[in-house]
Amino acid sequence: MCAINVVCKMTRTNFCFCFIYSSLNVLITGALLTTMNVAMAETLNGFDLQNALIPLAAIERGGPPRDGIPAIDSPRFTTIGNANWLHPDDRVLGIYRNSIARAYPIAILNWHEIVNDTIGDEPIVVTFCPLCGSGMAFKSKVNNRRLRFAVSGLLYESDVLLYDRETESLWSQIMSKAVTGKLKGIELQQIALTLTTWQDWKTRFPDSMVLSRETGFQRDYTRNPYQGYGSSRSLEFSVSNQDNRLHPKAWVIGLKRNGHFKAYPFDELAKTSGIVREKFNGAEIVVHYDSASRAAVITDKAGEEIPTISAYWFAWYAFHPDTEVFRAPR
Repeated sequence: MCAINVVCKMTRTNFCFCFIYSSLNVLITGALLTTMNVAMAETLNGFDLQNALIPLAAIERGGPPRDGIPAIDSPRFTTIGNANWLHPDDRVLGIYRNSIARAYPIAILNWHEIVNDTIGDEPIVVTFCPLCGSGMAFKSKVNNRRLRFAVSGLLYESDVLLYDRETESLWSQIMSKAVTGKLKGIELQQIALTLTTWQDWKTRFPDSMVLSRETGFQRDYTRNPYQGYGSSRSLEFSVSNQDNRLHPKAWVIGLKRNGHFKAYPFDELAKTSGIVREKFNGAEIVVHYDSASRAAVITDKAGEEIPTISAYWFAWYAFHPDTEVFRAPR
């Protein structure tokens, strides 16, 4: 009821005044709510999403808040001999760069997702998204400034959105690009790494160092918080594009070149001799696959490893729906 009618009789004039007053009240309230909703939509976990390069509706909270999954900023490394807690079939991300070999166990990355590291004099960041199975490493110097990355607690296409502490720009891991903030539109330079078994890595690089469990955080690195996820067909978060040619969690190695994309499913590579030579977008490449370690790398014709991404099929397709897919010769 309009408050004015408490002190006066309901005349036609009073009724019109009440109606106008009530209508204005509704309009003002609605405008305030709309403004609040827009403001909330453009801010998540404390990050400014205005003018993002990706749809705001596709950005989701992953559960933990900003830094709820803590990045490793001061990584410690140990020798292969001291890493006896690792089993032969345990998965690691391996990097050989600047004549230095390092292994980053997935058992640790499941809990931290980001390692800010330096190999030689080169600052890098190692990233892993357990939801997409995607491990990628990048040079972390942008515009002659070292960036230190952390976990935003936000996802895009089920993939982790990193943020840099210097500008609080958000970065899509699989896009390798800043999608919000002062650095929006800048791409990170990817460097090659291999997703393989601990046994394979330490056999190939017996002098390799391995990321230590002494991370400064209390986590049970013997427990997989994503147990069963890799074999399930279900996804925890939404993706824009899906394709049922492969199991959603089938492993693929993805290659991109000048806006063209191709996925090499591990199950198809297993049907070959382990060596696939072909041309992709005008370049001669060689795909190397090892069935024992379920690991793949791609090199150019000179034998130099090309930066790629090993990930679940659904994740690769979500970002690259126009991808080609390799099939083994029948």
